[in-house]
Amino acid sequence: MGQVLTESELTARIAQDRRDGRLIAFANGCFDILHVGHVRYLEGAAREADRLIVAINDDGSVRALKGEGRPVMPAAERAELVAALRSVDYVVTFSEPNVERLLLQLKPDVHCKGTDYTVETVPERETVKSYGGRIAIVGDPKDHSTKDVLGRLRSSNFEVRS
Repeated sequence: MGQVLTESELTARIAQDRRDGRLIAFANGCFDILHVGHVRYLEGAAREADRLIVAINDDGSVRALKGEGRPVMPAAERAELVAALRSVDYVVTFSEPNVERLLLQLKPDVHCKGTDYTVETVPERETVKSYGGRIAIVGDPKDHSTKDVLGRLRSSNFEVRS
């Protein structure tokens, strides 16, 4: 099971992992209502390195990105759920609109993004390039979303999708 850490705890953990010769992967997102797309994304990210860091948007940044009524669950609960996934080693929350500061601080070997991106469209690509990291596109096709789950709940359409 992964651990939810502060930034300073995470920085120390990553330093030790690097001393031990481990490669570090990094993934990020809101993870407001955990669904299979999230699991597949994080499993793909974990295959890219020896350790996986997941950065989760705090409540304020989710609200700014997704609008009123979001997040559905507070950051501490979202972090705990993501940390419980076997593919995840470390979870940290962040408040900025993007993860560039964390990328520069941690310098993961691999920055992982979902299949709704290409290497050329990853917003942080220049940041990753600046410290010599690489970008990996991982996960299954973007056929799942929290927005869709919420829409089905609101419409009381609880039919199982096949």
